[in-house]
Amino acid sequence: MQHATAAAVLGNFDDASFDYFSVHSRFFKKDDKFFVETDGPDGKLATFEVKYTFGLDPLQQYLVEFPDGRIQALSIAWDSRPKDQGGQRWFHLYPNEEIKHDDVLHWTKLNQNWNFMCAECHSTGVQKNYDAANDRFHTTWTEISVGCEACHGKGSRHVDWAHNQRSWFGKDDDPRKGLAVFLNERDGVTWHPDPKTGNPQRSIAAAVTRREVETCGLCHARRGEFSEDWVPGQPLSDTHAVALLARGLYHSDGQMRDEVYNYGPFKQSKMFAAGVTCSDCHEPHTAKLRAPGDGVCLQCHAPDKYEVASHNRHEGVTPAVTCASCHMPVSTYMVVDKRHDHSLRIPRPDLSVKLGTPNACNDCHDDKSAQWAADAIERWHGPVRKGFQNYAEAFQASWTDRADAATLLAVVAASPTVPAIARASALSELHARVSPANIELARKGLADPDPIVRVAALDMLDGLPGDRIWPLVSPLLSDPSRGVRIRAVSVLAAVPPANQPAPDRAAFERAAAEFVAAQHLNADRPEARSTLGNFFARRGLTADAESEYKAALRLSPQYTPAAINLADLYRQLGRDGEGESVLRTAITSSLQDGGLHHALGLALIRQKRPIDALNEFRTAGELEPDRSRYAYVYAVALHSAGRVGESIEVLKANLARHPDDRDTLLALVTFSRDSGNIGAALEYAERLSRLVPNDHELTRLTDDLRARLK
Repeated sequence: MQHATAAAVLGNFDDASFDYFSVHSRFFKKDDKFFVETDGPDGKLATFEVKYTFGLDPLQQYLVEFPDGRIQALSIAWDSRPKDQGGQRWFHLYPNEEIKHDDVLHWTKLNQNWNFMCAECHSTGVQKNYDAANDRFHTTWTEISVGCEACHGKGSRHVDWAHNQRSWFGKDDDPRKGLAVFLNERDGVTWHPDPKTGNPQRSIAAAVTRREVETCGLCHARRGEFSEDWVPGQPLSDTHAVALLARGLYHSDGQMRDEVYNYGPFKQSKMFAAGVTCSDCHEPHTAKLRAPGDGVCLQCHAPDKYEVASHNRHEGVTPAVTCASCHMPVSTYMVVDKRHDHSLRIPRPDLSVKLGTPNACNDCHDDKSAQWAADAIERWHGPVRKGFQNYAEAFQASWTDRADAATLLAVVAASPTVPAIARASALSELHARVSPANIELARKGLADPDPIVRVAALDMLDGLPGDRIWPLVSPLLSDPSRGVRIRAVSVLAAVPPANQPAPDRAAFERAAAEFVAAQHLNADRPEARSTLGNFFARRGLTADAESEYKAALRLSPQYTPAAINLADLYRQLGRDGEGESVLRTAITSSLQDGGLHHALGLALIRQKRPIDALNEFRTAGELEPDRSRYAYVYAVALHSAGRVGESIEVLKANLARHPDDRDTLLALVTFSRDSGNIGAALEYAERLSRLVPNDHELTRLTDDLRARLK
């Protein structure tokens, strides 16, 4: 990040223009300042001064400061690549969809806000300083761009260290010896003298390599900040919520899908498990690779084994196939920014055949099928090519609601050889599948040394009765990691103070204060306001919860979870009419959100307006056919209205999309039986029995149907 000066600005501001759908934007200079004429927050053309530049290569964005302290990133960016690579042009970051002024992705709106979205990673010592009462920012930094303290921490600590003569100098006043003692005590680093220079050399313990990755992860991770008290080297989960291998962000095998950066992929890698750290490959102060071409990989991997045709099978190919070509495939983000997947995986076209995941082979050979690539790999390397990341089927099963999802996820969560981020992801996915058979996985996860796993184990338990899980969860109210503490208190929030064991109350209140402070830090975001509303609602503080939900909707009327949560709060308070009003208002801003229509249908049912409710349930299912629950509820409502045939047809269509959905199968059993179609009911019952083999009630039902059929 830099001030917008002639030296810093790369884009063409010589009265250049750019057309995006119906908006004609113009870039120009006046009195040594840079301006853009484009659509403003009301959709009308206006002129804005560019105050800052953002980035250098392969693109540069431009920042506009508003009177309320908001700094917003223009969505029209400058392609700074050379002309022969297609660069030196203006382009829009969303070229294929029209982003209008009322969209959260518009450059003047929430999701292009520098203060929240960008500042922490592009400047040093950032304090967001959001004033929620007045909806203003007074964001500050110690350095406008990335400086030493961004990675090494506050310089005052370094000065204190230098002034501490006892640590700096050894007994014989040898500074190198004293330095070795200091670092050994502080960081677990073993030092020995270089035989040529006498300078200290380090041998790094595994824990230290982890600290380096955590330091880089501050900016190279998909994460959300909940505390500005980050200290270099501490686990990122102490101050940030790290994204897991979730649907939409990653492919089921862990390859990056959305913009997840490098931290999550790298922590899945065999390299990370072996102790490789970021600076083994990248020079941290220049971002350059340690060696050209395959030289980085060949620091550790023997050339006579890997830099040979018998391994890469692409001898003489132009351009040459590199290690990264196959093991670090590239995805393009922000239209022109190509990024390597850092999970460093073996290509698995066989998984592409089975699960539809991408693979490096077909990235190049896009005219061939995945089966063709899988056959080639098997000919070259044999049938067993599993690699290090072996959890694709478990996550695919979970994301498609397969009956075996819980079993497969349990295997991933329990395996000590699976990367911690994948084990954490499996535990989190088990949230909807908690049972007596897998609750022990959560117990073990709560004791895991990695805080990301402990947080995910809490995710798994969230929603279970707080009184029941208190003995299991309450010790984590005093966990060393802030991220674990605030997740633990949110899981236990519904337990009234009178029901909390007296020795735990102080820890609960301390963690609750940290939770509230974490949401207040992000009070400029509807997600944080709604999350705080949920916390207050669970604690019985309904007035505070209502206030937070309303604040979330003021920040973004399109943030539909806040509307759904507020309507549900009104349901609990017996104010369904107000809940209906909230949902209808939200629908005007988010017509295509199935969740709003589903929630409105439920509110109308409670108001004994079933005909109106049916319309909403039908719309919800049409908008989001992948949500099997919506179709199931619609079918039940149809059945209650006496429209049995239609109900069964909806259930059949839902079963075709979700063949292992137990609720749908059970409804088909019941509705078919009640309509006299015993054969169909038995068929569905037997199918359900295969999914739930030890259910005694279902066994009795199936036996009864067989008897009736005879």
